[in-house]
Amino acid sequence: MNLILFDRSETERPLPRGDPRAVHLLTVLRRGCGDSFDAGIADGPRGKATVDAVDAHGITLSFAWGPEPRALDPIHLLVAVPRPQTARKILGEAAALGIASIRLFPSEKGEAGYASSSLWSSGEWRQRLMDGTAQAFDTRLPQVLHAASLAEALAALPQGPVRTALDNYEATQRLVAPSAVVPTVLAFGPERGWSAQERDILRAAGFGLAHLGTRVLRTETAVVAAVAIVKAVA
Repeated sequence: MNLILFDRSETERPLPRGDPRAVHLLTVLRRGCGDSFDAGIADGPRGKATVDAVDAHGITLSFAWGPEPRALDPIHLLVAVPRPQTARKILGEAAALGIASIRLFPSEKGEAGYASSSLWSSGEWRQRLMDGTAQAFDTRLPQVLHAASLAEALAALPQGPVRTALDNYEATQRLVAPSAVVPTVLAFGPERGWSAQERDILRAAGFGLAHLGTRVLRTETAVVAAVAIVKAVA
């Protein structure tokens, strides 16, 4: 962890000794009473925390906060609900890359059961965001939204961004870096690809189709590659 990230309410009480962050502080960072470390509040400021006391139950901390971090990049992901192990990777990497939002939707060729995974019901999804954000030494978390359909997800998108759907089958041009920072939506279909109807819906919503080359990539790899291209502003 490059940054120990807390929810605001957690800063008002001792950190339980069994919390993974406490274990990391004591056994990896080897912090003791009087030592400080980099800390942040989720979607809030970053600063320094100091260990005031350690006992069998937890770690008492005090905090000195700096300014609020800058806003997230105006990059929005539209993702067909993937298998849970893939979703975990996407959440962590997208958070680390600093994208603004992830909108998930059921797709015609996707597995309906993926949306009922405990990843989404247990709150684990947010911890994956926290881990990726902390790795990037930041505090801003992407917004994660669920839609009942592709059409509903499209209707909730920000107005006016550049819209590109990644497609290995019908796209005739590569995804290229923009010439300036502009709001951008990147859409990723399921493992089996977009259906013909979904392509029609995307085109009607202003999406162009683009590919990442001739190699077939895993969804989580395609997300990282596409976001990296968009962030490589000339």
